[in-house]
Amino acid sequence: MRSEQHRKQYNGLVSWGVFLGVALALGALVWAGWSVLIQHRSISLSALMHGTPQSSVTIGIDDMPQSLDIRSAGSSSAERLLIDNVYETLITVDQQNQLKPGLATVWKVSDNALKYTFTIAPSVTFSNGHTLDSSDVVWSLQQAITQKYAGVDALGDTQSITNPDSTTVVITLAKPNPTLLRALSGRLGIVYDSEAGNADYANSAVGSGPFTVSAFKAAQSLTLQYNGSYHGAKAKVGSITFNQYSDENTLAKALADGTVDLAMPTTATVASAAKEKQNLKVSEGATTDKVLLAFNNSTDSLMSDEQIRKAMRHLVDASSIASSQPDSAGALGGPISPLEPGYEDLTGLFPYDLNQARTMLGYFAPQFIPSVDIVVTEQYRSIAETIAQQISQVSLPKVNLEVVSDEDYAKRIQDGSWELTIMSMNGTDDAGTFADPSSLFHYDHSEAEQAYASAREATNDQDYAERMKAYAKVVSEDAASDWLYTRKCFTVASTKVSGYPTSLIDTRMPLGALDKQ
Repeated sequence: MRSEQHRKQYNGLVSWGVFLGVALALGALVWAGWSVLIQHRSISLSALMHGTPQSSVTIGIDDMPQSLDIRSAGSSSAERLLIDNVYETLITVDQQNQLKPGLATVWKVSDNALKYTFTIAPSVTFSNGHTLDSSDVVWSLQQAITQKYAGVDALGDTQSITNPDSTTVVITLAKPNPTLLRALSGRLGIVYDSEAGNADYANSAVGSGPFTVSAFKAAQSLTLQYNGSYHGAKAKVGSITFNQYSDENTLAKALADGTVDLAMPTTATVASAAKEKQNLKVSEGATTDKVLLAFNNSTDSLMSDEQIRKAMRHLVDASSIASSQPDSAGALGGPISPLEPGYEDLTGLFPYDLNQARTMLGYFAPQFIPSVDIVVTEQYRSIAETIAQQISQVSLPKVNLEVVSDEDYAKRIQDGSWELTIMSMNGTDDAGTFADPSSLFHYDHSEAEQAYASAREATNDQDYAERMKAYAKVVSEDAASDWLYTRKCFTVASTKVSGYPTSLIDTRMPLGALDKQ
C-alpha cells in the first residue's frame, strides 16, 4: 500500500517536472521571440528616428565597371556611377550642363584668369567620419598632378595650389585655362580623404556624397547605401543596386516584370518596347554625344583634299540620316553640341546637293579617286550602308564598306589605316581634337589651330564661348569631318520611381533625389 502511494507521488512529481520544463522552454521561446521583435522594432524605430529610408531601388545598366578606381584611364563607367553619389567634386553641373557649386560653394577668378579662389563648404565629413577641409582639396589636386591621373592635362599649367585656411583653396596658373572649372566638375575635381591611408580604390570608395559603397562585384553589380552623415539634402532611398545587363531583351523583361526599377541609359529598342507597358515610363534627355562621319585627313588619304571633303559633305544627306535615327536629338553640322560652350547651328553649311557634289568631283580624273573606303563596327552598319549608297550616286569607280570587329576597328583607327568611318565623340570641349594634327583625324589646318589657341587664351566664359564658336565654324567650313547628329539618351523607369535625372546620364547620374513609393 505504501509502495503504491509512493509510486503515485513519484509519478506526480515527474509529471509536474515535465510540465515545469515544458513551461520554462515555452517561456524561453516566447522571450526569445519577443526579444527579437523588440530588437527589430528598436532597429526600425531607430532608423525612423534618424530618418534612414527603408526603400531600395534596382537599376539596370550595360557597362558595369571592372574597377571603381576613377583615377585611371578607361574608368568612365565608374565615374558615371560614383560622382555625385559617393564622391563629390569641387564644381558640379546641372541637367543643362551648366556649372554649379559643388564642394566649393563659391569661387572667384581674377581678371587675368590666372588665380582661382574657392570657398569650401564647412562642416563636411567623409563617410568614414574624417573631416573634409581645404587640405584634402589641395592633397587631391596635387595627387592628380604628381600621379598623373587620367586627363590631368585638363588642369592646365598650374604654378601652385595652396590653402590659406581650412575653407579656402587657391589655384594659381601660369597661363589662362578657360576649361579649368569644367575639369574640376569631373574626375579631377573629386576630393579624396588625405587621411584614408592605403585605400582600396578599385573595390571601395571613401567619399562625402549622399551614398556609400556597400558591395561591389566587378562587371556584375554595385550597391550604394544611404549615408546618414551627408552634409547636404539626405538621400530619399536606403539603397541603390546597379546590376549588369548585357542583353537588351533580358533587360526589357526585367523592367516589365519589376525586377528592375530603372534602366539608364538604355537603347532605343528597350525604350520603344517599354512604351507599351502601363507600369513603365520612358523619358528622353539631351547629351553631348556627337555622331559623325569622320574623315582621315592624313596626307596619304583621299580626304586630305579639301574639295573632296566638301563634295562628300554635299553627297551625304546628314539631315535625312539624323531624322531616321531613333537616338537622334537633331542634325548637328559642327563639332560642338547644343549643351557645350560655343554652339552654333552649322547644319546649313553643306546642304544635301547631288549636282554640286558632281560638279566638285568633276575636276578630278577617275584614276585620282579609285575608290572610297568606309570602315565601321556593327553598331553603325545601317548608317554606313546609307552613306555608301548616297556616295555611289556619283560616278566613282567603287565604294568599299567594311564592317569589322571592335578589336580590329580599334587597331585600324590607331594605325591610321582607314579613310572614312562613323564614330561618336562624347565630352564637353572635345572639339579641340580637330586642332591637333597628331589626333586620329590627322587634320592639319593653321587657321583652325590659331582659332583654337585664341579660345584657350580667353579669360572669361563668354569670351571663350564666342571664340569656340569661331573655331567651330572654321573647322566645319573646311569640312574636317561631317557631323551628323547629336545623340539623345533614354531612361525607362517604373511609375513608382521619381526624382531621377534624364539628361547627361551617359556621363553622370546624380541620384540623391531618387525616390520610390
